[in-house]
Amino acid sequence: MGLINKAKAETAEQAARNAIDKGRHVFVFKFIEAMTNSMVTAPMTGLNDQIEAIESLGWRMEHLAVGEGKALSGERLAIVCLFRR
Repeated sequence: MGLINKAKAETAEQAARNAIDKGRHVFVFKFIEAMTNSMVTAPMTGLNDQIEAIESLGWRMEHLAVGEGKALSGERLAIVCLFRR
């Protein structure tokens, strides 16, 4: 896992841990990913790392939605996941 992916996974895990500490049973998290390979089928390893970090705390993804957008820095994907405990 690269430094950026590791930092993203740690951020996702901390947010999921905070939701547990608050007694939440539903956790919604938005992942923003660059669409550098938007024209090819390929693994999204950074996203894998983030989802695995959240699920390692006992959360299980129930729903996922994806939206595309353009920011000043390029095309991005917003992946919104609903997790339950």
